[in-house]
Amino acid sequence: MPEHAYILHITERSLWEAARERGTYEMSTRGRTLQDEGFIHCSTRAQLPAVAAFLYGSYDGPDELVVLVVDPARLDVPLRYEAPEPGGEELPHVYGPIPVDAVVDVEAWT
Repeated sequence: MPEHAYILHITERSLWEAARERGTYEMSTRGRTLQDEGFIHCSTRAQLPAVAAFLYGSYDGPDELVVLVVDPARLDVPLRYEAPEPGGEELPHVYGPIPVDAVVDVEAWT
Protein backbone atom coordinates (compact mmCIF):
# COMPACT_ATOMS: atom_id res chain seq x y z
CA MET A 1 0.00 0.00 0.00
CA PRO A 2 1.52 3.36 -0.95
CA GLU A 3 2.37 5.51 2.05
CA HIS A 4 0.48 8.48 0.59
CA ALA A 5 -2.81 6.55 0.26
CA TYR A 6 -5.51 7.64 2.67
CA ILE A 7 -7.01 5.19 5.14
CA LEU A 8 -10.62 5.25 6.32
CA HIS A 9 -12.44 4.77 9.59
CA ILE A 10 -16.22 4.52 9.93
CA THR A 11 -17.80 5.86 13.10
CA GLU A 12 -20.77 7.65 14.60
CA ARG A 13 -20.96 11.41 14.07
CA SER A 14 -21.24 12.15 17.83
CA LEU A 15 -17.98 10.25 18.48
CA TRP A 16 -16.22 12.29 15.81
CA GLU A 17 -17.65 15.55 17.19
CA ALA A 18 -16.39 14.65 20.69
CA ALA A 19 -12.96 13.87 19.23
CA ARG A 20 -12.84 17.26 17.53
CA GLU A 21 -13.33 18.91 20.93
CA ARG A 22 -10.56 16.74 22.51
CA GLY A 23 -8.15 17.04 19.60
CA THR A 24 -7.75 13.27 19.11
CA TYR A 25 -9.93 10.38 18.01
CA GLU A 26 -9.60 7.27 20.20
CA MET A 27 -12.44 4.87 19.30
CA SER A 28 -11.52 1.52 17.79
CA THR A 29 -14.74 -0.20 16.73
CA ARG A 30 -18.39 0.10 17.53
CA GLY A 31 -18.48 0.82 21.26
CA ARG A 32 -14.85 -0.16 21.89
CA THR A 33 -12.02 2.24 22.56
CA LEU A 34 -8.37 2.32 21.59
CA GLN A 35 -7.59 1.29 25.16
CA ASP A 36 -9.91 -1.76 24.84
CA GLU A 37 -8.51 -2.95 21.49
CA GLY A 38 -4.93 -1.64 21.44
CA PHE A 39 -5.36 -0.05 18.01
CA ILE A 40 -7.92 1.75 15.85
CA HIS A 41 -9.45 -0.38 13.09
CA CYS A 42 -9.30 1.26 9.66
CA SER A 43 -9.72 0.18 6.07
CA THR A 44 -8.80 1.08 2.53
CA ARG A 45 -11.45 2.50 0.20
CA ALA A 46 -11.91 -0.97 -1.38
CA GLN A 47 -12.30 -2.63 2.03
CA LEU A 48 -14.76 -0.07 3.44
CA PRO A 49 -18.06 -1.64 2.27
CA ALA A 50 -17.25 -5.02 3.83
CA VAL A 51 -15.94 -3.44 7.04
CA ALA A 52 -19.00 -1.18 7.32
CA ALA A 53 -21.35 -4.12 6.76
CA PHE A 54 -19.53 -6.18 9.39
CA LEU A 55 -19.46 -3.42 12.01
CA TYR A 56 -22.64 -1.48 11.25
CA GLY A 57 -24.76 -3.73 9.02
CA SER A 58 -27.69 -3.60 11.42
CA TYR A 59 -26.89 -0.19 12.87
CA ASP A 60 -29.91 1.51 14.37
CA GLY A 61 -28.21 4.09 16.55
CA PRO A 62 -29.33 7.68 16.92
CA ASP A 63 -26.35 9.13 15.03
CA GLU A 64 -25.61 9.06 11.37
CA LEU A 65 -22.45 7.26 10.36
CA VAL A 66 -19.49 9.12 8.92
CA VAL A 67 -16.26 8.04 7.29
CA LEU A 68 -13.07 9.69 8.54
CA VAL A 69 -10.51 10.07 5.76
CA VAL A 70 -7.10 9.90 7.42
CA ASP A 71 -3.78 10.96 5.93
CA PRO A 72 -1.19 8.48 7.28
CA ALA A 73 1.56 11.05 6.74
CA ARG A 74 -0.05 13.14 9.50
CA LEU A 75 -0.08 10.35 12.08
CA ASP A 76 2.43 10.48 14.90
CA VAL A 77 1.78 6.86 15.95
CA PRO A 78 2.51 3.56 14.17
CA LEU A 79 0.34 2.37 11.28
CA ARG A 80 0.53 -1.34 10.49
CA TYR A 81 -1.23 -3.43 7.87
CA GLU A 82 -2.23 -6.69 9.54
CA ALA A 83 -4.45 -9.65 8.76
CA PRO A 84 -7.01 -10.63 11.42
CA GLU A 85 -6.17 -14.26 10.72
CA PRO A 86 -3.24 -15.99 8.96
CA GLY A 87 -3.60 -15.63 5.20
CA GLY A 88 -6.40 -13.08 5.55
CA GLU A 89 -6.61 -9.67 3.94
CA GLU A 90 -4.46 -7.05 5.64
CA LEU A 91 -6.25 -4.09 7.18
CA PRO A 92 -4.69 -0.84 8.40
CA HIS A 93 -4.45 -0.55 12.18
CA VAL A 94 -3.46 2.71 13.89
CA TYR A 95 -1.59 2.09 17.15
CA GLY A 96 -2.50 5.25 19.03
CA PRO A 97 -4.88 8.18 18.93
CA ILE A 98 -5.57 9.80 15.57
CA PRO A 99 -4.90 13.55 15.73
CA VAL A 100 -7.89 15.53 14.49
CA ASP A 101 -5.64 17.32 11.99
CA ALA A 102 -4.79 13.94 10.39
CA VAL A 103 -8.44 13.68 9.30
CA VAL A 104 -8.48 15.43 5.94
CA ASP A 105 -12.16 14.83 5.16
CA VAL A 106 -15.36 13.52 6.72
CA GLU A 107 -17.82 11.79 4.40
CA ALA A 108 -21.41 10.78 5.09
CA TRP A 109 -21.95 7.01 4.97
CA THR A 110 -25.09 5.87 3.22
